[in-house]
Amino acid sequence: MLCMKAWVYGKVQGVGYRMYCRKRARELGVAGYAQNLPDGRVEVLMYGEEDALSAMIDSLHEGPRFSQVLGVDVERVSTGETPPQGFMTG
Repeated sequence: MLCMKAWVYGKVQGVGYRMYCRKRARELGVAGYAQNLPDGRVEVLMYGEEDALSAMIDSLHEGPRFSQVLGVDVERVSTGETPPQGFMTG
């Protein structure tokens, strides 16, 4: 299982972006979270198999209908923690 962290910027707060992430993560079997950051970005932590994470990252670039994703920065991370159950928004 891999762990990736993404930072999504553009019009991604107040448009249902985190709920969109949760829905896609559940469809793909990805665990983790999506949370708003004070600077207007959304941070997404994802645990899953490589194919599922690749599909999730593709989804981050799309976003929900009223969002406008300008970019997504992604990095592989090693947390040393047990992956969470499910996907949460905060």
